[in-house]
Amino acid sequence: MNNVMVKICGILGVPTIESMLNLPIDYIGFVFAKSKRQVTPEQAADMIQVLKKHQIKVPETAGVFVNPSEQKLEETIRNAPLDIIQLHGQESPELCKWVKQSLKIKVFKVFSNLHQILLTDNSIISNEQVDEECSKCLNPYVNHIDALMLDTYDPVVGGGTGETFNWDLIPIVQRWTKKNNIPLIVAGGLDVDNVSSLISTYEPDGVDVSSGVETNRIKDIKKIKTFVERVKINV
Repeated sequence: MNNVMVKICGILGVPTIESMLNLPIDYIGFVFAKSKRQVTPEQAADMIQVLKKHQIKVPETAGVFVNPSEQKLEETIRNAPLDIIQLHGQESPELCKWVKQSLKIKVFKVFSNLHQILLTDNSIISNEQVDEECSKCLNPYVNHIDALMLDTYDPVVGGGTGETFNWDLIPIVQRWTKKNNIPLIVAGGLDVDNVSSLISTYEPDGVDVSSGVETNRIKDIKKIKTFVERVKINV
């Protein structure tokens, strides 16, 4: 079994949590941003309580937000004891720093628009120039995030669209994450059919899936099991 981390996002209810309890899942995500998968802090708290009762390794829980206020984050954490705040918008390094220092909680920062900067400028012709541009964007977040996530850009919901992005971006960002010892998690359009190819080609530290393990917009435990198997065993 390999050590690629698995995150299943957009969980809506206790039955889905219970169906996943014995799977080697590292993170479970709850969406608090406006989305068809949005839950309340109270609903998330109920699901977290079920997880905590489980006796074996418990997945860490992440709350997904898009450009939240500090007050919104404080209120959510007060009701739902999350392990991670996942920021999906244009949040500043200062907000990430505040979350870690004031809320004492991990930060996963999603960058979904880097392709607009790193893959479209024809004047950037060498790896060194691309790396320099990447560093300009990401260096302010060093020491303030616990993982960097790549996802498909969506101006409304931030992610969870089921669409893939240009995977050519991955090696560029990966050079930066390895240099700064920050895990790289890839999301955006992953499913049981393409996740093995992603892992064998790019070797990310983790993968994140939501719509890719759904049938008719409902989490499908068969797809979740297959996805996890293909990540952990890479079959």
